[in-house]
Amino acid sequence: MGICFGKQKKSTAEIVPQNQPTTTVRLYGSPRSTAYIRVALKYKAAAVSLRCVVDDTCGGDDHNANENLVAAVEVAGSSSPQTERVSGPPSTLLQFIDTRFPHPPLLLQIGSAETTSLVAAVVKLTELQHRSMTWHLERLVRWTTDLVTRQNKRGGRGGEIDPTVGTARMEVRKLGRSYTQLLELMLEHAQMEERLLFPIFNFADPRICKAANEEHARDLPIMNGIKEDIKSIEVIDNGSPAYQEALSNFSKRLKSLQERYRQHFLEEERELLPYMEAAELNKEQQQRLLDECVDVMQESHSHNLFIFLLQGLLPHEAMHYLDLISMCSNKERTASMLQMIN
Repeated sequence: MGICFGKQKKSTAEIVPQNQPTTTVRLYGSPRSTAYIRVALKYKAAAVSLRCVVDDTCGGDDHNANENLVAAVEVAGSSSPQTERVSGPPSTLLQFIDTRFPHPPLLLQIGSAETTSLVAAVVKLTELQHRSMTWHLERLVRWTTDLVTRQNKRGGRGGEIDPTVGTARMEVRKLGRSYTQLLELMLEHAQMEERLLFPIFNFADPRICKAANEEHARDLPIMNGIKEDIKSIEVIDNGSPAYQEALSNFSKRLKSLQERYRQHFLEEERELLPYMEAAELNKEQQQRLLDECVDVMQESHSHNLFIFLLQGLLPHEAMHYLDLISMCSNKERTASMLQMIN
């Protein structure tokens, strides 16, 4: 699991695997209007050697000043002697790209934004956030287990340097930064649920909503306590028995949190989220709910955390998340979020 968004320091135009025939894709249109197309091409580049070039100065004969349209896509590669050119709105261009580069497939097809229930979109948005947080928790557990194993093999000599990762203290600090990001994501996710989803659940079944609120309240001290554990480990002499004990206890607490949230997410998806469809919200209420869910998670959808969130998803899941965000009514903000990924 995990997606490469944010891991590459180069721009989309520079992501070209070596020793493979390269296909050049040229987009005509403004950076805003081409944002989603560029994300789709980056997703495709995981399997196909692509070079993406954006030309925002000229759209040729098909240029349209309307930013909802992308003037054209041109594809030229060593495997095809002729340049293929397609003009039209993003849906037309996405269909062309998916046909021209079928693997990996784009998840949503033309017209999906109009036919997909916005309540279903909120449910899927929530589930994908669960997937991302689960992946990051699993990653931190593996990371911590590896630290404990290496510490035990060294016999407590924590100051030794592994040239691939640095000292144990350096790794604990990196782990702490990653956990801080995860904690921020988890807190905003919980805030989104409490403000926007729990009132709907409460209307359907006050008893089950009360239990969910209580569980959230119990989790917060645990999550903050783990953050304090990391701070404590950073200042302990990493060659001492106290360091080994603290690291071992931290590993156990993190594993316990992982299992707690695995069960928590499973129960929410089985017992709570189905109430969303039963709420029978009208179209306007559904759109407002989706917009507010994205707005409440303002920090998680800012540059650093947004990339962190997407990194916890498989490529097709990340594309789906972007599709869901594109269904928000604030198209300017959606375009800004998509441009963060380049």
